[in-house]
Amino acid sequence: MIDSIQRFFSDFIAGGGEAGEAGPSLELSVAALLFEVARADYHLDDSEVGLLRDLLQRRFDLAEAELDELMRLARQEAESAVDHYRFVSLIKEHFDYVQRCELVRMMWSLSLVDGEQHHLEEHRIRRLAELLHVSHSDFIRAKLGVQEDASR
Repeated sequence: MIDSIQRFFSDFIAGGGEAGEAGPSLELSVAALLFEVARADYHLDDSEVGLLRDLLQRRFDLAEAELDELMRLARQEAESAVDHYRFVSLIKEHFDYVQRCELVRMMWSLSLVDGEQHHLEEHRIRRLAELLHVSHSDFIRAKLGVQEDASR
C-alpha cells in the first residue's frame, strides 16, 4: 500500500499530474513554498514542521502516508529548487486572489510559530507575496492577523 502511494506521488505529483508533463503538482507547489519559508532562517524547528503538516493536512485532506510523502518531496523540492517560478506560476494559475492571500497567511503562521520574527523569513514571505501578486496591504494584513491570533 505504501509503495503504491509513493509511486503515485513520485509519478503524479513530481510529474505534474499527467504522463509526459514536467513540473510539480499544485499540492507540491504549495508545500514547497511553505517549506521554503520554514527553512528561510536556516533553522527548521519542530514546531514549524508540525504546523506545516497540519496546514497541508487541512488544506489537502491527505492520508498520513500521503502527507509523509508530500512532506518528503516538498523538502526535496525546496532544497533543490533554483527559483520559485514553476511553483508560483502553478499556484497563480489555480488559486484565486483570496486563496493566494490565505497562502501568505499560512506562510506568516509558519514564520511566527517558533516565537521568533526572523528577518530572513519575513523577506522570503515578502518576495513570495510579490511573486503571487498579493498586494502589500494584504501582506501586512495577513502578518498582523497571525500576530493577533498568536497573542491570544
